[in-house]
Amino acid sequence: MNDTVLIIIDIQNMYFEEGSYKLFDADEASLKAAKILNHFRSKNLPVIYIKHLFKDNKITKQELMRKCEIHKNVMPVHGETIMEKNYPSSFLNTDLKTCLDDLKASKLVVAGMMSHMCIDTTVRAAQNYGYDVTVLEDACTTKNLNTKNGEIHASVVHDVFMASLNGTFARVMTVDEYIGAENQQ
Repeated sequence: MNDTVLIIIDIQNMYFEEGSYKLFDADEASLKAAKILNHFRSKNLPVIYIKHLFKDNKITKQELMRKCEIHKNVMPVHGETIMEKNYPSSFLNTDLKTCLDDLKASKLVVAGMMSHMCIDTTVRAAQNYGYDVTVLEDACTTKNLNTKNGEIHASVVHDVFMASLNGTFARVMTVDEYIGAENQQ
């Protein structure tokens, strides 16, 4: 398992607070992410945090910086890598691939936000590099989306994206299923 890396994508304050970015059940997803984070830490396995650099001219720069910080439930500790990104893919214009190469990673475990955007895009991009990816569905979440036919609830959006990733792009499972399967090895 020493070739396995946990990637925590965009679990940032912005998604927990009232406003246009608040996500469905963000606290629950972040607590599941914290559980897998603690599991990786207990085994001294590498963790990489991805942090999206939001732009918002309606608030002060200081407030924007606070909202962009990684959420307290999954706060990094000394030695864990933090990478910043400007696009949905965690690979696009970042050093993620180089970092994974340096770690000799072949397996990625992914948790984070948002299922329909940065999780989906990053997981699909990971296939281009041949990574074996596991997405922890209960450690991810998203928001309601609007279509010409009305609003789609976040739980439906999440389920659709998890179903579309499962099998072709990743293995999709819960945090407990992942830890249980690993303990049986």
